Amino acid sequence: MDPVAFRIFGIDIMWYGVLISSGVLLGVYFALRECRRVGFKEDNLLDFLLIAIPTAIVGARAYYVIFSWGYYSLHPAEIINIRNGGLAIHGALIAGIIVGILFCRKRKINVLQLLDIIIPSVALGQAIGRWGNFINQEAYGGPTDLPWGIVVNGQKVHPTFLYESIMNIAIFIFLMWFRKNKKTTHGQVVALYLILYSIVRFFVEGLRTDSLMFLGMRVAQLISLGSIVAGIALWFYLKSKKQA
Repeated sequence: MDPVAFRIFGIDIMWYGVLISSGVLLGVYFALRECRRVGFKEDNLLDFLLIAIPTAIVGARAYYVIFSWGYYSLHPAEIINIRNGGLAIHGALIAGIIVGILFCRKRKINVLQLLDIIIPSVALGQAIGRWGNFINQEAYGGPTDLPWGIVVNGQKVHPTFLYESIMNIAIFIFLMWFRKNKKTTHGQVVALYLILYSIVRFFVEGLRTDSLMFLGMRVAQLISLGSIVAGIALWFYLKSKKQA
């Protein structure tokens, strides 16, 4: 499939960017709906997103470049070229959480409440954005004979983008249900996302052939393990705080 979706005044508009933008817009829609449901000021959410979205893109790219420095140190002009991929969700999450903490501290908003509103939308955006990896023929797995394998460079491989996309949709649906029907305190949705997505990413990452590496280990798996621990710790902290 052609990575170029369409052209405007001779400028190529890539499917990768179209899909990520679509995921962001759909995510904002669901987040605004939740604001209205719980009485959270929509202006606070929109103000935060105006800062967080570009910061998350920078964080996603910086993360990818840092752990691919062997290549980018030799091709510095490519550092800002994100049109062909090279965004890491963990970098976006780290940047977004930092901005969220600073923003909420300034606005005197509960950061866990804000993140609970946004996190399901993040999972949905990830599910949509992963199809950009398919179009760019990246983020795929090793060889497989399974009937749902895809052919890349003449070889049948695991469609790891698809595995993660399907599981992210399932996480989105579950978190939306939990938030509406079971949530009892701010932060529970965040904790569940950290646990569930990190479990998915840990196993999917093990199938990939293009993982970012650090000291011979897959960075995403290391981050996932840390996030699972953080999510479990947050869940039990919130539980103990509620019972106190």
